[in-house]
Amino acid sequence: MTRMTMFSSPLLLGFEEFERVFERLSKSTGDGYPPYNIEEIGDRRLRISLAVAGFTEEDLSVTVEDRLLVIRGRQEDDPDRKFLHRGIAARQFQRTFLLADGVEVVGASLDDGLLHVDAARPEPSSQVKTIAIEKSGNDEVPRQLRAVGGNETKF
Repeated sequence: MTRMTMFSSPLLLGFEEFERVFERLSKSTGDGYPPYNIEEIGDRRLRISLAVAGFTEEDLSVTVEDRLLVIRGRQEDDPDRKFLHRGIAARQFQRTFLLADGVEVVGASLDDGLLHVDAARPEPSSQVKTIAIEKSGNDEVPRQLRAVGGNETKF
């Protein structure tokens, strides 16, 4: 059986990258673990906070792949520990966030069981470019245009 996707139409050639992004996003929505908050912490800054109690810095990874922020957590079971009751599961997770154009991850920190990932959108710089106006002598047609054909100028 052939799997049909929203970009399977032969009229939509060249959209394979979008299809891969949508597929990765749909896989990462999972069961809602770990819970997270997104808050504005400044004029052009935001913070994503994930509740990752029990994870250490070595158990976590934060990467940016294309425009996707990917946060992964993996805990190893200690074979020497014997539980009488196990209510806190050592589970792995992956959370993915699609970053808007221009948003950059500037840092991450682990504090009291919360992983904070800070992102910023740099202030857009206004660029002014002055274009020099060349003075043409005797209102002549530039040499490149004269060569196009006879006395007639084509654009």
